[in-house]
Amino acid sequence: MATAGTQKQTPPERNLYLDALRAGALLVVVFGHWIATLPRFDGDVVIETEHLLKVWESAGFLTWVVQVVPLFVFVSAAVSADGVARRMEQGHRQLHWWGSRALGLARPTVTYLAAIAVLGLISVYTGGRLLEPFNQSLTIHLWFLIMLLSVQALLPVSVAADRRWGLGAVVGLVVAAALVDLLRAMPTSIADVLRLGQRVTESGVGIGWLNMLLVWLLPQQLGIAWRRGRFRGAWAGLAFLVLGAAWLSATVASGYPVGMVGRDFHGDSNMLPPTLALAGVMWLQVGAVLFFERPGRWLLDRRRISGAVGMLSALSMPLYLWHKLAELPAAWLGERLGLPVDAGLPGEAGFWIGRLWWLGFCTLMVIPVIAAVVAFEMRRTRNVVQATNTPAILIGGFLLFAGIVVSLALGALPGALIGVAGVAAASWVLRAHPQPPRAK
Repeated sequence: MATAGTQKQTPPERNLYLDALRAGALLVVVFGHWIATLPRFDGDVVIETEHLLKVWESAGFLTWVVQVVPLFVFVSAAVSADGVARRMEQGHRQLHWWGSRALGLARPTVTYLAAIAVLGLISVYTGGRLLEPFNQSLTIHLWFLIMLLSVQALLPVSVAADRRWGLGAVVGLVVAAALVDLLRAMPTSIADVLRLGQRVTESGVGIGWLNMLLVWLLPQQLGIAWRRGRFRGAWAGLAFLVLGAAWLSATVASGYPVGMVGRDFHGDSNMLPPTLALAGVMWLQVGAVLFFERPGRWLLDRRRISGAVGMLSALSMPLYLWHKLAELPAAWLGERLGLPVDAGLPGEAGFWIGRLWWLGFCTLMVIPVIAAVVAFEMRRTRNVVQATNTPAILIGGFLLFAGIVVSLALGALPGALIGVAGVAAASWVLRAHPQPPRAK
């Protein structure tokens, strides 16, 4: 029997393990982004930010752990699968559900882009010193919203595929993704197949963009299969872990890049567009979810841990959207205090101490940012009614995608300045606008 103060009763409809996985993935993404950002100073001015992978190729192995976007998609699908299935059985229109998701993402994104646009305008009057070094990094993380909304639009298809083919749907996606890579590589001999990864990343991108959908649908299909009980238990988790380790070893040996993040659109990465190698990270993550499920659920029976998970879950979207902004005051504070946040390159004296200072400053600076954002969002109208007519949802979705894409492509300035208009319009279109009663 649980003693008071050590355990708490959780409502049966709430799955704390899934919440903990999402919260953990979120923290890994946030700290991963901060670790990867290397501010560079000239005197007392930040002149640029470098990416850790650009200066330290071996850091690519770290991305096998910190590239947790597949885990987020996997868990989101597991959470939503039953609700989508019920709506399908009741004949409800799934587009309405997707519209509510789009509206839920559009509203906080408007606030973020508006703040970045204002900072961009201020930066114009300071000769670019305020935002220029961080211009692209302040919007690049918004790609995740586009990917998540895209695969969630196909959740009903994924649920139907699981009903009909079970794990065969997972196998089908893997085969399709492999076929795309083969078409990119166009091997003509056994030797070409053995260096498939090298040929893929040296080829033009072209048809490879099909994997932007196929590869990201894979963790969604896995999440649905797990929710339906098609695989479970520590032994299944161990099998996935072994598969992931073997998969990654084989793909890297064939010439695929080690890193599981992308920095450009030249096709020489496993992310832009996604490649077959990225599936290896998915196997590892699914294996870890299964292997640690039992001890994880045991820990979550403790009140303090479950409370922290609940808080992180509530702050997930604000923290994801705003964590990059904390880098600006963190760089300023580090420079003013004369601490080594710009500590050269890996292997040089003080580099890792400098990384710890940088993480500490980013963590310190994100707290007031999130507090201000939460205070603002609390004052906004809640429970906004979402539009139910199909044209409004389609137009709103298009405007939302367009606004985010522009912000992604053009950075904080002028991207956010232009993109905020599209996202704001999407937020307006996606909500219901009741007509006042007509006078008799």
